[in-house]
Amino acid sequence: LAFLAQDAETRVFCYANAELRKNQRDDAILGFVDFWKRRTGHLPEELIFDSQLTTYAKLSELNGMGIQFITLRRRSKKLLAEIASTPMSAWRRVELENVSRAYRTPRVLDRQIRLKDYDGVLRQLTIAELGHEDPTLLLSNQLNRSASHLIGRYAQRMLIENNIEDGIDFFHMDALSSAVAMKVNCDLQLTLMASSLYRLLAVRVANGYEAAKCRHLFMDLIDATADIVITGREVLVKFQKRAHDPLLIAAGFDKTDVVIPWLGGKRLRLIFG
Repeated sequence: LAFLAQDAETRVFCYANAELRKNQRDDAILGFVDFWKRRTGHLPEELIFDSQLTTYAKLSELNGMGIQFITLRRRSKKLLAEIASTPMSAWRRVELENVSRAYRTPRVLDRQIRLKDYDGVLRQLTIAELGHEDPTLLLSNQLNRSASHLIGRYAQRMLIENNIEDGIDFFHMDALSSAVAMKVNCDLQLTLMASSLYRLLAVRVANGYEAAKCRHLFMDLIDATADIVITGREVLVKFQKRAHDPLLIAAGFDKTDVVIPWLGGKRLRLIFG
């Protein structure tokens, strides 16, 4: 199994574990919390994750640490039967932002529940008419936030799935040639590094590219013809004139002056047009 974590604001992958075994996945979230604490010096404020990565006992540990979380609850036949028998008067509609019109006003059951191995009260949101045949069940320790806020926050989890899809489509994350002797964790690490660099490029260029897929960034900003001149002191990359050069110049890439230690300390410069 592979476990990936993404920063919600920057959309950059910040953690990866390509060697997660099935008997270890219940501790995966706590493992990430430990990693985050060691790297940043503080606990994460909020975690949004898949239900397969933990147990109710582990959720209780997160709550004890003061970490806010949102996750899915597995849908058993008994639970679905209970939901189906709930009268319509118990449901209410909420309005979501940044969601297609067809699913913008789902029906919601908002309840506080107790579960085995969890110390305290959990909030359960049962969401119907959200594009799935069966209702979606969210669990959270955020008892006072609006239902629409929590549903919207969980929907952001789709961004990481979109980025994984982007990595498969552009970087071939799941299609490494068998002729290449490379472990899957190295393949995943290289993919995450490349994906992060593309995201940083997108943020720096801005102008609508912040949410662009890697293939779009490559075609508009990277795929170019250039002459490379290596002198005693410099490496000059002279790009042919392109329609998107003004964006790169506005982002300051024409002022690039980077020392390359492994090339005798030569300085890299980019020249556009």
